[in-house]
Amino acid sequence: MRLHDLIEFHGRNEPDAIALRDGERSMSFAELLTASRSVADALVASGLGPGDRYGVLAGNHLEYFACYLGAAMANVVTVPLNPRLAPAEWRYIIDDAGCRLVVVRNELIEPVLTVQEQLPVVETWVAIGGLPEGWIGWDAWLADAPARPKNASRVEPSDATVQMYTSGTTGRPKGAILTHGSLISSMTQNLAPLIDGANGCTHIVAPLAHIGSALAGLQNLFAGGSVYVQEHFDFDEVVRILDEEGVNRTMLVPAMIQAMLVMVPGIEDREYADLEQIGYGASPIAPATLRTAMEVFGCEFVQGFGQTESSGGVTLLTRADHRRALDGDEELLRSAGRACFGTEVRVVDPDGNDAPVGEVGHIIARGPQLMAGYWNLPEATAEALRDGWLYLGDAGTFDDEGYLYVKDRIKDMVVSGGENVYPAEVEQVLFSHPAVADAAVIGVPDEKWGEAVKACVVLREGAEVSESELIDFCRASIAGFKVPKSVDWHDDLPRNASMKVLKTELRGPYWEHHERSVG
Repeated sequence: MRLHDLIEFHGRNEPDAIALRDGERSMSFAELLTASRSVADALVASGLGPGDRYGVLAGNHLEYFACYLGAAMANVVTVPLNPRLAPAEWRYIIDDAGCRLVVVRNELIEPVLTVQEQLPVVETWVAIGGLPEGWIGWDAWLADAPARPKNASRVEPSDATVQMYTSGTTGRPKGAILTHGSLISSMTQNLAPLIDGANGCTHIVAPLAHIGSALAGLQNLFAGGSVYVQEHFDFDEVVRILDEEGVNRTMLVPAMIQAMLVMVPGIEDREYADLEQIGYGASPIAPATLRTAMEVFGCEFVQGFGQTESSGGVTLLTRADHRRALDGDEELLRSAGRACFGTEVRVVDPDGNDAPVGEVGHIIARGPQLMAGYWNLPEATAEALRDGWLYLGDAGTFDDEGYLYVKDRIKDMVVSGGENVYPAEVEQVLFSHPAVADAAVIGVPDEKWGEAVKACVVLREGAEVSESELIDFCRASIAGFKVPKSVDWHDDLPRNASMKVLKTELRGPYWEHHERSVG
């Protein structure tokens, strides 16, 4: 099966059903099919063929799905560019991928112009709204393209269809090559536990340049449902949409959930009558925040754990798991769940042997949803994919029921006095303090211990807590060697376009005069 098969099927069998809407416009399955075919025709007419890359730089909008699906039809690979990145970062990705054509939406054209001359690899620039000199308008680009010949290149499930770049928290982003087969497998795996809740309307607000939101939207179209597309995250508007627009499901990152709970007055007074499920992932969430969200929204919750390289999730904390947690097994709220349908997950020691239950090791996974590799990075591919297993770069442990507990990114681990400290575990404790709005834990140089645990904390508006009080609070919940030795106060924490905390920036000032950035 190929990515575009889903829209071909629904476009024929339920042409008038609504596929996409955004509060102002809507698009039926027949209209989405027509738009996708037009994108495919235009890509081919622009000289792109099997395996060629093209970039899409836009906020969330209805045509984004036609860009994904049309490229799939033409056997062209979509390179989604996150609008939250800086122009220099777009330039790097476009150049690295060798994008011969780039589609840019109006509000992002001006910053793109600052790096356009540094991108001779791009032969054609297409503007959605606005029209700089030498560019072609979106409508004209589609209208001027003749229909593809009937003997156009055959598309196979093993062909690449999306090249999505990792968030690059520890270095240059890498282009993960995702095939038709890997994406369809991931959608099927995520739908399998949700058959009774498939279709309906899914709300998307995280950037469609991210695997989680793109997959959630395509997955619901795959099931014959519709997608409500919100262009930018605005916590008040998200709450309104979930309450008033007939949305059944949404996909959010924990930072969004936290912002909504803290910043929206009266959030607990709304009804959310149609809301059935909130999916979350991409970073850890504090159990206290999750429990509050479950009480406020009164719907089912699902957590997915994975990464771009796995086309999304490798484990799932299901609705049933969350209900079990509410019934008294609250420790499950700290878990990332169990392996997805058709996926094997292991925790291994440095020699590749399975770690005993309860012991921390490297999380690895095997399944049909894994990437084909990194674009033009054979050494990084060999490091990540070993004997069919994806090494996720995360440390975790299993319990005796097979639930996975993610401790932290392996590279974020702090080694203090010979003991391994996983920042996420300490951060969960910090998040449970009523005065803490945001927190990150890092290792800083220490003559005695090699590295000392430091907490970087953002306080809730109007809240107060002293350094010693916060340290004592942590001491009551975790081992002494894990307790922060000091606290830094911040107005906000640096985050990348995926909303992940940039711990390299937090660590940087402390390690700048050291030969290495670990103790």
